[in-house]
Amino acid sequence: MGKIVNISEAVSIALHGMVIIAQSSEQQVNVNVIAERAGSSKFHVAKVMQKLAKDGFLGSHRGPSGGFFLIKSPLEIKLIDIYEAIEGKLIVSQCPINRPICPFDTCIFGNVTTKMVKQFKEFIEKKTLADYIGAKYRKGNKRILNSIMIHDNRL
Repeated sequence: MGKIVNISEAVSIALHGMVIIAQSSEQQVNVNVIAERAGSSKFHVAKVMQKLAKDGFLGSHRGPSGGFFLIKSPLEIKLIDIYEAIEGKLIVSQCPINRPICPFDTCIFGNVTTKMVKQFKEFIEKKTLADYIGAKYRKGNKRILNSIMIHDNRL
């Protein structure tokens, strides 16, 4: 079955991995845990998480008891930033196949793909990791609570 929207495995790992880390009550989350929960290869997870660490989203400790941890508040990390760290700038273009010249007078897709990309981009620009830390994760997770309370006086 074909897909209309295609999100790369690396982006999926990055987004899911960051949420898993943000939700964790542990000080750091091991690659094996992320790989198991995300349903991905631990080697691919390690590569993606290392990229996010290099780009300043995560800190890490090496070794068998090592893992990854957020170095910013979940409120400060937008999904668009994670996406663009992996894929590069998300650009809304007029042509879904990036052709400079269309062979037709009007797009055969009727600009629906442009609208979809625009709506997706607007959605991930508004969402932060904090949006995915439900009450069950906040309860009893002092690391997350302290991080959020510093940046948001509403809690």
